[in-house]
Amino acid sequence: MPIPLHGPAFGSYAAEEVSWLLKDLSDLDLEADVAERERRIQSGAAHYAESLPIEYQPDAAYRSLFDEVLAESAERLALAVATVSELVVAERGTDIVLVSLARAGTPVGILMRRWLWSRGARLDVPHYAVSIVRDRGIDTVALDYLARHHDPASVVFVDGWTGKGAITRELTEALDAYHAAGGARFNDELAVLADPGYCVRTYGTRDDFLIASACLNSTVSGLISRTVLNDTLIGPGDFHGAKFYRELAADDVSGRLLDTVTAAFDAIRDRVPAELAAVRADDRIPTWTGWASVDKMRAEYGITSVNFVKPGVGETTRVLLRRLPWRVLVRTADAPEHAHIRLLAAARGVPVEVVPDLAYSCMGLIKDVQQ
Repeated sequence: MPIPLHGPAFGSYAAEEVSWLLKDLSDLDLEADVAERERRIQSGAAHYAESLPIEYQPDAAYRSLFDEVLAESAERLALAVATVSELVVAERGTDIVLVSLARAGTPVGILMRRWLWSRGARLDVPHYAVSIVRDRGIDTVALDYLARHHDPASVVFVDGWTGKGAITRELTEALDAYHAAGGARFNDELAVLADPGYCVRTYGTRDDFLIASACLNSTVSGLISRTVLNDTLIGPGDFHGAKFYRELAADDVSGRLLDTVTAAFDAIRDRVPAELAAVRADDRIPTWTGWASVDKMRAEYGITSVNFVKPGVGETTRVLLRRLPWRVLVRTADAPEHAHIRLLAAARGVPVEVVPDLAYSCMGLIKDVQQ
């Protein structure tokens, strides 16, 4: 079997923080112009995971705004990390293995691992990062690795947030298919910091709030690219691939995000039992209301596919950072936690429309280049 990758040889996270079940493609030229890449994806000529976008690097004003956002949201993030971590332990026990969905889930997995170690009864849990690709499923070689080294029942899949729930559904379908093909049975219960789409049972909050790790690309995710699944590069026995952007080290704030949120643990520790009790008392059955809202906006704006509608603060930010945005919808014109979205939209010439009855605080709409 292939072996995991670790920092500092791969990524800027410390080796003990995460084991990447990925193939190192750092020396390959995989980036494509955003507009040309979008055309190929939308025409069906290529899948989004076969290449990488050229990552937009925001200007100094935006990076300064990130620092403000992180400082202001650190305690809220810490509370969500603690809540979802304690919920996992309460319902899955202490013999767990965190497996984050690269790359958005990986900072969350590291923070959950740090919280569990910071408790009075310290837990030292393994943490891996694996690739999952919409319409292509999860990395089955990575699942083989996990099944060989750990009890599959102990694996807890982790992500940052839910949008409309596409990856939640992808995870369930992929794990079912893996088991049906003779693989081990993994629990498909996804743990996330924020579940504004009402797609999962295990979450820190259902508020659609800004998670600072959504504000940037690789420079807040250990300098690791999106994952790549390309038949010319990834063979049957390989993990999915990714690149380590060493050249962006001077702009890397991955460690700063982790350390800032970790430093807030003590400030929120006394609030965790009440927050955990409140979440456990909720009706946590997924209603998929987010998906219904997305479909409504798709129809109202004449959009051909729900894949062009990205709901929530995190997904809207991603559209502006690495897709071809058409417009942004917001519930209120000047919400403080949308300041970074307004800056990005202005920089890219994207109109922002106010839609007062929006189910999410904002949505990003991708330009349909086929129309």
